[in-house]
Amino acid sequence: MARTQAYNRVEALESAMALFWRKGYHATSMKDLEGALRMRPGSIYAAFKSKENLFTEALDLYFERGQQSLSNQIDQEKDGIAALEAHLRSFVPDGAVPDHPQACMIVKAILETSVPSPTLADHARILFNKARKGFQQVFEMAQAKGDIAESHDPVQLARKYQADITTLRLGNHIAAGSENNKELADIFIQNLNALRKS
Repeated sequence: MARTQAYNRVEALESAMALFWRKGYHATSMKDLEGALRMRPGSIYAAFKSKENLFTEALDLYFERGQQSLSNQIDQEKDGIAALEAHLRSFVPDGAVPDHPQACMIVKAILETSVPSPTLADHARILFNKARKGFQQVFEMAQAKGDIAESHDPVQLARKYQADITTLRLGNHIAAGSENNKELADIFIQNLNALRKS
């Protein structure tokens, strides 16, 4: 009887997330996954049912990590705008160029899978919209505390903020560490702080 290889599910998902994020869904082969997860094909299918399901779970993990990061910023900062500023700054590489992709994995998934794998693209869109809703709630919180004026629309602010992050992360993906990216982040942050009541 073949011995079943023990595995840590979270560690396996983290490895899959890093691989899918770097290579994309379609460019990642089962052989790639075997090496990254250190699991045999049968064990991967037994644990995650399919490559598509493994990708979905890895994408969920990526989303959850992003939400936790924003939640931590809210806990640490004095107000919602400061939390959003810190969250945005977290996407500006400081020092050495990171060895992982900088473009958003969710955005990459939407672009890559829309035609060949619409089910995956739909799931990625749901997560993208959930992330925007989270930003909207932070703006609503800031508005309720009187940090920004009632005349601002939190829905539109969240759309703009998410677009800013997407733009910044794409710039980092193309040229991580570029001064242009840092300058762009400064502009986005100035726009955020301009929302504060004078």
